[in-house]
Amino acid sequence: TPTYGLAGPIPLFALAATRYLHDTGLTSEHLHAVVAQSRRNAAANPRALRRDPLTLDAYLARPYVCTPLRTVDCCQETDGACAVLVSAVLDGPRVHAVVRGGGPGCSSMDRAPDVSTIFSAYVAPMLWEASGMRPADVDVALPYDAYSWLVPGQLEDFGFVAREELGAYLLEGRHAWVNPHGGLLSEGYVHGLNNVAQAVRELRSGRSVALVTGFGGSYGSAALLVS
Repeated sequence: TPTYGLAGPIPLFALAATRYLHDTGLTSEHLHAVVAQSRRNAAANPRALRRDPLTLDAYLARPYVCTPLRTVDCCQETDGACAVLVSAVLDGPRVHAVVRGGGPGCSSMDRAPDVSTIFSAYVAPMLWEASGMRPADVDVALPYDAYSWLVPGQLEDFGFVAREELGAYLLEGRHAWVNPHGGLLSEGYVHGLNNVAQAVRELRSGRSVALVTGFGGSYGSAALLVS
């Protein structure tokens, strides 16, 4: 972590978010759209810790942790456990492709040409090349949503939405297919493994291809699971 007076991950990601919002033209209204949809998706999930609806006024009334991130823009540390069994013998969803990588970005600001660049900018091309798939093949996306602005960032990087369309996409709720369980923002933060577990549930319920991601800033991983 660069020594710029950034005490922990929230100020680090808040600084990167400031630049990201400036570059994309997104605002607090769009961040609210991410969090509010997360709550709507979590409403029917008994495991989710945050299931109450969140209006725009209620969102704007929440205190900042570090601008532009309010309390509800940040995932919650959660006491919990999750296990995933990987087997070549048992029936069930299969791992189709996994990649890992990254470069200078929001977790290495002193070496980054763009502090808002997150891992998905690096691993998305790797994933599509390794898998032979394309964004249109994915039925459900389960991105690592530690902070609200990382959802549109990953949707863009993985090729689901063009940058110029992000604003309308979020405000119109077209991202409802993302983290249908509420994700880390609403179900709980179990270091992303709960998103993997949900991907398995989605594939068992009829989905064909699930994208799951995990990261620590500008380095991370992505996987495509198939039914």
